[in-house]
Amino acid sequence: MPRYAQPSRFADLLTSNTILTLTQIMRRPQRLWPRGWAAITLSLMTALPALPAIAIPPRSPDQTVECELLIAGGGFAGAATAYEALLSGRTVCMTEITDWVGGQVSSQGVSALDERSRQRSLLFYARGYNEFRQRIADHYGRQNPGECWVSASCFLPRDGHEILVEMLDEAEKEGDGELHWFPATVIKDLDYSADGRQIERAIAIQHNPAPGTPPRNTEPLSQIFTDAYDYQDSERFTKTILEFVPLPRASGPADWYVIDATETGELIALADVPYQLGIDPRTHREPSSSSVTGDRYCTQGFTYTFAMEKQAEPQTYDIPEFYARYEPYYSYEQERFASVDLLFTYRRILSPTTGPIDRFGGIGWTAVTPGDISMQNWTWGNDYRPGTAQDNLIYTRDQLQDSGQLGSGNWQGGLRQSTLARGEEHALGFFYWLVAGTTDSQLGDGFKEPDPTHDLLTGLDAPMGTMHGLSKYPYLREGRRIIGRPYLGYPDGFMVTELDISTKDYTADYYRENLTDSEYRDLWVALAGLETIDAIQSDRPSETVTRRTRSTIFPDGVGISVYYIDFHPCMNESPPYAPGNTERQNARQGEGPSYPAQIPLRALIPQRLDNLLVAGKSIATSHVAAAAYRIHSFEWSVGAAAGTTADFALSEGVMPYELVETMPRSNPALRRLQERLRQEGNPPEFPNTSIFNEDWEAWK
Repeated sequence: MPRYAQPSRFADLLTSNTILTLTQIMRRPQRLWPRGWAAITLSLMTALPALPAIAIPPRSPDQTVECELLIAGGGFAGAATAYEALLSGRTVCMTEITDWVGGQVSSQGVSALDERSRQRSLLFYARGYNEFRQRIADHYGRQNPGECWVSASCFLPRDGHEILVEMLDEAEKEGDGELHWFPATVIKDLDYSADGRQIERAIAIQHNPAPGTPPRNTEPLSQIFTDAYDYQDSERFTKTILEFVPLPRASGPADWYVIDATETGELIALADVPYQLGIDPRTHREPSSSSVTGDRYCTQGFTYTFAMEKQAEPQTYDIPEFYARYEPYYSYEQERFASVDLLFTYRRILSPTTGPIDRFGGIGWTAVTPGDISMQNWTWGNDYRPGTAQDNLIYTRDQLQDSGQLGSGNWQGGLRQSTLARGEEHALGFFYWLVAGTTDSQLGDGFKEPDPTHDLLTGLDAPMGTMHGLSKYPYLREGRRIIGRPYLGYPDGFMVTELDISTKDYTADYYRENLTDSEYRDLWVALAGLETIDAIQSDRPSETVTRRTRSTIFPDGVGISVYYIDFHPCMNESPPYAPGNTERQNARQGEGPSYPAQIPLRALIPQRLDNLLVAGKSIATSHVAAAAYRIHSFEWSVGAAAGTTADFALSEGVMPYELVETMPRSNPALRRLQERLRQEGNPPEFPNTSIFNEDWEAWK
């Protein structure tokens, strides 16, 4: 059985008489949320705790834990990393700020799998992702229990967590591995080897409700975030200080591997390795960038999701105290979406009774029936899209330095707490808009009508598992992204860019007008494919080059991903919900389909630290490429690659960077890793990937 930190079992996290009593009270609220919650949030906005100016010395560790892999972040990528490492017989430690495994599919509430039809028809995914999908079908008796129309599989976030728990339990037994799971735990500090090349120790803090206080998940994240990173016990939490160290083993170049699978790239910020944040400068590799110089503050919007249930009779609601602040933002966005039922069924996650076919704006679905449950994740709804230095969520390196968070013992998570709180209010306001609102910021009057036949589902047994009804953690589409190591053709550091994956028509006037002559020529040389040598040597016009119709083929591919380049751009001004505010101009210029693409091993390897790997959205991608490399199947594939690579490196006595230091040429050790991935059902490339195969129409 798995070895877990206190509480001892995943299931124990959700059971107690106190929890059941509160759940019974909160399960079917007639008001928007419990009385007093809005006042608590509003008081938070005027009394945010300041970051410490001087580091508080940590207590001595309460517990030392040995492991071969330390995974920071138990999201979908972190779960995939653990899954493969456990099947390989490794001792794995995994920390997670929430108490659920799964990230997007559970604690972030985005339990509607983003997939492309061709890949889905072939089930050409990493083996663990296919297993997860099959277990959804087995659990519900059907693949799409929500009968949503955005995906072929929409389900309850709570079930996503429980399915992953089962998968990790079984992987541990099958592989004879060992899992140490630490929920409600954050990494606080790192210690390094004498030469600074390896992480030798990590200090973490686990927070549990103090005696006599409410159960976990009573407050939204913003109210406990800073406390979670404080060494000292508080009125709310009792802290356990954990020390993670390598499991003693035979000598090798590394004793263990640390995996950053956090949602924002916490460890890469804490370790201060080179990374990018926000919009990249416009270059021939990133020709659709909306900024010539780049913008570190403009990341994609984040979303607190929530679940709502259709009722047979109209309900009554209290208007939130803060609703007027956010009301000028909410919109259906387009006339063809101007229907509450359409938004409800878009990501409906449970439909016990199949209704008759309904339609709106040319889109069809099974009609909403009482008892149906929907998850909301809407750009002009509960998306919160800050984009200035005054309100950006993910602190830049300069902001971290100025606030003291990069000093030893001062790490506070690297997020702006007040922006988290605004995002929470913003999401709850969107629920009120759906059921009672009559305005529309983009379409004007006459489109929005109230529909008071829904409840916001709150309580610890509700789909989101929180007393307030919001997801335990926001869905973050973009975090910090490492800059890989320099290689031939990448003198400033490796990065997957727009030009590597996009299907854009680069003959459009926008590119001729916004790139310099040399950049425009370099763009077409990079797109030339089999004509590259001729494009370099000849003086022919760039537009006469026959562009390749495939993604860049990376010799060090270890995983796969394909999805639209999908943007939820930041807003131009602060605050993002200000009346008349607009999203970043030209941010959607790079939006559109992409080719089936690889995840290169170089994108997982940061500079300077040799035993740190990155899994999840913080791999080395540009801002535009990251908009495609953020979906569920990608997260699993990159996690599987990280877990397998770490095991391979420990077994073979090599460092991951040694596998790719000969790039662009491959080497025997790298080929052995890639063949192992194929044999184990974790493909490093799509079928028929070759420089000679230019036919990918079926995949678009």
